[in-house]
Amino acid sequence: MPADDAKLVAATWAGSRLLIAVVLAAVVAAGHDLRAALGAWDVQHFITISRQWYADPLEMAFFPGLPAIMAAGSSIGVAPEITGAVLALVCSAVAAAALYRIGGTVPTCLWLIAPTAVFTTVGYTEAPFCAAAFWAWERARAGKWWQAAGLAAVACTFRVSGLFLVGALAVMAVVGDGQWRDGRTRKAKAPKRGIRAGVERIAPLLLPILVLVGYVVYLHGLTGSWTAWFQAQDRGWGRGFTTPLESLHNTLAATSTATWRATYGADAGIVAMLFKLEIVSMLVGIATTLYCLVRRRWASAAWVGIQVVAFSIGHWFMSVNRAALLWFPLFIALGELTRGPARPVGLKLLWRGIVGFLVIADLAVMGWWSWLFFTGKWAS
Repeated sequence: MPADDAKLVAATWAGSRLLIAVVLAAVVAAGHDLRAALGAWDVQHFITISRQWYADPLEMAFFPGLPAIMAAGSSIGVAPEITGAVLALVCSAVAAAALYRIGGTVPTCLWLIAPTAVFTTVGYTEAPFCAAAFWAWERARAGKWWQAAGLAAVACTFRVSGLFLVGALAVMAVVGDGQWRDGRTRKAKAPKRGIRAGVERIAPLLLPILVLVGYVVYLHGLTGSWTAWFQAQDRGWGRGFTTPLESLHNTLAATSTATWRATYGADAGIVAMLFKLEIVSMLVGIATTLYCLVRRRWASAAWVGIQVVAFSIGHWFMSVNRAALLWFPLFIALGELTRGPARPVGLKLLWRGIVGFLVIADLAVMGWWSWLFFTGKWAS
């Protein structure tokens, strides 16, 4: 990584984390407890698992990687909320380093200041998953398939998205991921062709599959059901299977403030707004998939596209806003679009002004989303 680029990425990581920390400090100064602010929403599920393991069948919707790390922290006297936050901070830096090697400086900086970046600073799985998944992708592009498989196996301990990662890596193993330039301005090597070469690349991917199968077998041992994870998702979060049209219909209904007034009172408008943003995130995912297909980035298209499909067949579009943090092809595409063709000096200055305005607006949204999370309001 060139020194100037390294400094910019490091500064963006530090600056974005600092902005979120300032929001946290303001929330605590306003009377909120620090651990409660860091431990909102899904963090509580991970904490419960770290203490009681899977005593509650509904907690089986969450994979054991993060709770196990929280439990390790508790064994040495560190509160699980703090363990989760420290892990997220470290892993967000690790993920950024991988993304730089994959796509360069601008995509990495854009990822670090994503609107939902708060989820990469607290005890959620986004940061550790991205750290493992992004490096798995980078290693696969470098032709180091056993290393990629090992990292994908680690990613699979954190969330079900590991299954989609394995599928996208398999696509890369067979047809590659286009000839776009990586973060070091060198064209990525095209994969060797032929059945034998394909088998040599795909075979290591059995390792992360075994991790996923192991979790299913473990849950079967606890419950006697091979579908314990799906049942937990359905009963706890209404994520049973529907058609995309039904899912869209249910999401549109959720964008009405009246839908949530009885449950959330004065915060009903916030919940409705975030469901509107879930639809926007789905449209962004579709656009990113099409962009990758046009560029013949088959594996990248598979990585984003399969997640879009998965979100479209649940009861409604939920958690897509923060799942977009996993879509590194989106940030690579945005980086490419910000460059654009050569322009006269006047247009260049205008374009920089527009980009600068959008970055400032993005930072404002990032701060707002952090405030939502730390104050315990619905944040996706």
